[in-house]
Amino acid sequence: MQTRPLGRSGLQVPVIGLGANNFGGRATPEASREVIAAALDHGVNFIDTANVYAQTNSESVLGEALEGRRHEALIATKCGIVLGTPMRANSSRSHILQEVEGSLRRLRTDYIDLYQIHAFDPGTPLEETLRTLDDLVRSGKVRYIGCSNYPAWQLMKALAISERERLEAYISVQPSYSLADRQIEDELVPMCLDQGIGIIAYLPLAGGVLTGKYQPGAEPSPDTRAGKIPAYATTMLNNQAKIALAQGVVDLARERGIAPSQVALAWVIRQPGVTTAIAGATRVAQLEENAGAADVDLDADALERLDRLSAPFKVRELDEA
Repeated sequence: MQTRPLGRSGLQVPVIGLGANNFGGRATPEASREVIAAALDHGVNFIDTANVYAQTNSESVLGEALEGRRHEALIATKCGIVLGTPMRANSSRSHILQEVEGSLRRLRTDYIDLYQIHAFDPGTPLEETLRTLDDLVRSGKVRYIGCSNYPAWQLMKALAISERERLEAYISVQPSYSLADRQIEDELVPMCLDQGIGIIAYLPLAGGVLTGKYQPGAEPSPDTRAGKIPAYATTMLNNQAKIALAQGVVDLARERGIAPSQVALAWVIRQPGVTTAIAGATRVAQLEENAGAADVDLDADALERLDRLSAPFKVRELDEA
């Protein structure tokens, strides 16, 4: 598996990572352990979770699965959202110090490779958040720090504060990025390229839409996310533009003799500034298919077609529509 440095750091991560938000939730603990073992065997050793995923079960399952193999994995987890609330941010010193101890305990480790602030907290000064993270790095409990869901101005402000105060700085940002969501290309990507920040793309398969598993006019399979979560089905599958994009990805994949998910992932990891794309998996076969995207070489014709198909999902086109 090809690796890349994450931002301006010495941390080398595979171009395809494993998203753990399903572990201990939609994926049973047994299935989760199988996927994690297969991921390590395939070189997909960058595993991204969070303290709030599956009501903390994701971290617990991951920690158990990595017993005896912790040295093979790069664990990225997050804090900054209050458990049991609808995205209420809290990046205060008190909250971070409390949550890091819980994460370390559940992950059965004494250090976290990449500790990320899950969402920007307008109620806490960035200086307080960054100084707390700096203390965690100095203590050895955290090796690198990053953020998630920060727009460009918030990330740039954080970097300026770290430089001014001589604090540990974010090396990465984790935004939603896929053929079906290209909004970060307008400001965040140029800023990351300029500042040397690694981009960790989440939802690179648009929540499964770009895998081809959802067909126009057809009821989703009961074992899929849309089949299990009615609100997700309503939001995602009624978006005709996304369904049309997905069909275009399916057609291209069929012509190339590869899986639609591999087309979508291969596109993401080829984009400027992207270090890795994290994709979830509830079965070993899914993990293996996703890992195979690292070896897919999209030719100029394929890239042109994908750019045209996904053009409606660029910020400028959406704004003008």
